Amino acid sequence: MGNVTSNVAAKFAFFPPDPATYGVSKDEETGKLVLSGVSPDMNMEVHQLTTKSGNKVVATFWRHPFARFTLLYSHGNAADLGQMVELFIELRAHLRVNIMSYDYSGYGASTGKPSEFNTYYDIEAVYNCLRSDYGIKQEELILYGQSVGSGPTLHMASRLKRLRGVVLHSAILSGIRVLYPVKMTLWFDIFKNIDKIRHVNSKVLVIHGTKDDIVDLSHGKRLWELAKEKYDPLWVKGGGHCNLETYPEYIKHLRKFINAMEKLSLTNPPPKQLTNEPSVTETKHSRCLRFRKR
Repeated sequence: MGNVTSNVAAKFAFFPPDPATYGVSKDEETGKLVLSGVSPDMNMEVHQLTTKSGNKVVATFWRHPFARFTLLYSHGNAADLGQMVELFIELRAHLRVNIMSYDYSGYGASTGKPSEFNTYYDIEAVYNCLRSDYGIKQEELILYGQSVGSGPTLHMASRLKRLRGVVLHSAILSGIRVLYPVKMTLWFDIFKNIDKIRHVNSKVLVIHGTKDDIVDLSHGKRLWELAKEKYDPLWVKGGGHCNLETYPEYIKHLRKFINAMEKLSLTNPPPKQLTNEPSVTETKHSRCLRFRKR
């Protein structure tokens, strides 16, 4: 059954840029990985991570010297990391956070083929890297999912019980619900966010455009209604699916959310754990998004 849903997803939910907007090479002097076709940044580190399915995904860590949190960013289904660089630089500066982002299997310089379950394996590998290489704890982490990226984001958020926060940007209730207004979750549906949001314990910020003609505003509103720990949503008046970053209230509201999470971390410090956090090792089970009927 999992293979069927993955095949459905691959047919209408994934549109990696072709050709990719960047490459990965090794610097001859330092031996470190770098992104070719992207302006160098001394505070950005490149990783190639092996996922549970054996794919090698590219991840970039954008370091802020005085970061309050780390944002793990899952992008939309029609973009790759090369197209997201300017946004990451802006978010890092304005929010004073580290940014960790990655390309799904089959996107950019990541190997393999895109599928629903591969995105879950991808984000698990990235999370494990944050823990092992940077010592990032759940309480220091905010998951950010844009469009289809809300799928892997809520997959992780439903499993990490001490996560600091979640941002859902133009998010979907599920794959089929973008195409058809079904009332029940069908077995072959993909990215069943409508079910997973109920298991998220952390604060959830929902951002959605009122004129989104790809993923209707009703998706964002329903996700916000279902969230257990709601944060004031941002309904961007006149905003579409691919342009919310251009509205001044976008960064203003995000900064307000980060400030609130910082205050929350000071007033409610996490309880001491008896054991180390386990790595995520198994799964139970575009900026712009496009969906296509075939």
